[in-house]
Amino acid sequence: MTAHLADTPVLETARLRLRAPEMRDWPRWFAFVRDERSHFIRNGQKLDEGKAWRAFAHVAGMWALRGYGSFVFCLKGSDDAIGMTGPWHPADWPERELGWTVWTAEAEGKGFAFEAAARARDFAFGALGWDTAVSYIDPGNARSIALAERLGARLDAEAPVPHPAEPTLVYRHPKPEGRG
Repeated sequence: MTAHLADTPVLETARLRLRAPEMRDWPRWFAFVRDERSHFIRNGQKLDEGKAWRAFAHVAGMWALRGYGSFVFCLKGSDDAIGMTGPWHPADWPERELGWTVWTAEAEGKGFAFEAAARARDFAFGALGWDTAVSYIDPGNARSIALAERLGARLDAEAPVPHPAEPTLVYRHPKPEGRG
């Protein structure tokens, strides 16, 4: 038997399909978190296989426990994960977040993260009824800062951060127009 999140929505954009994380995504996730490109999401820590597995299971568990979570995104016509984005809210975080990662160097710089994150944001504000969302970003992560700004988010210096000892910028996403 293969476990899956049967009720998880599948979203689409012009080029991408956003779906629940699945076991087949584990090798690509594991390769990503072991790559230097992921240092911003792991706070510079090295993740051994066990810690990487728990982080991946946290992604699937968010769907099971909160009823929403990050979507893995793939090019249409392929099931090969190239990144992840979506609503995110661990128990100890002060606000609900919209996060993103691009797992392969080949997928960077092509607008996939923007396309996927914009669709996930619309899902959070629409289907989930969120009235606000933030993105927590390391001050050194220029690419994520640029993406947040491209999505229309603005720096919110007054917002609380999940881990006050770690340098973190908070970008607040505006509620899309036409959503009460």
